[in-house]
Amino acid sequence: MAVLHTIKAWLYDNPLTADQNDYAARVSAERSLTVREICESAVARGGADINASAMEHAVELFHKEMGYRLCDGFSVNAGWYTASMHVKGVFADPTEPFDPKKHSVLAEFHQGAELRKELASVTVSILGKAETSFFIAQVQDMRTGSVNDTLTPGRNALITGSKLKIAGEKPECGVYFVNTGDQTRVKVEAADIVENQNARIMVVTPALAAGTWQVEITTQYTASSSLLKEPRTATFDRILTVA
Repeated sequence: MAVLHTIKAWLYDNPLTADQNDYAARVSAERSLTVREICESAVARGGADINASAMEHAVELFHKEMGYRLCDGFSVNAGWYTASMHVKGVFADPTEPFDPKKHSVLAEFHQGAELRKELASVTVSILGKAETSFFIAQVQDMRTGSVNDTLTPGRNALITGSKLKIAGEKPECGVYFVNTGDQTRVKVEAADIVENQNARIMVVTPALAAGTWQVEITTQYTASSSLLKEPRTATFDRILTVA
């Protein structure tokens, strides 16, 4: 299949293997697109036979109904992706009822047949080794088990990556959740940092308002015994949702 798409990626030291000389590729993410922007792109490319506003309205109606039907227990095969509901948590015996305090419901989305076909036309341009090995690779909500997706206020979130450890006396050092809308910054209290290591930090997610958030880590940590004179900040490029 002809190459139609190019994704750019930087190579980072791989903190998840014992080999000190291997690398992991991380996509140099373009900005996040809204439904409206995708609809406008479809019209501009000539792939849509209706205007962007009508297309956006139809997509929103579809997503609303899809979510409703998923919550009724149906699975969805939309061609480009599939979706289904799952129950997380342990049940002590066959008669134990669902308890929201120890069980949760999670929607899972996976690439579908149409997207797999399109991926055959993708190539990756490796930009070389990134200048820094300080990065956030993943955020997992420990209550639901979801990865790079949702956050549960008051429950643990596991942040993994490289050189993440919070160290230094500068007041700005710490873990932050940043609202993508109004840029509100919520700093995790020091007492709510449960685990603080180079490759992983566990925190109690603050009482965040419903919306979309990004994770930031600011630290003076280095792999050597000395600290950086000034803190540096890593921002996770994935958008996380608080319902």
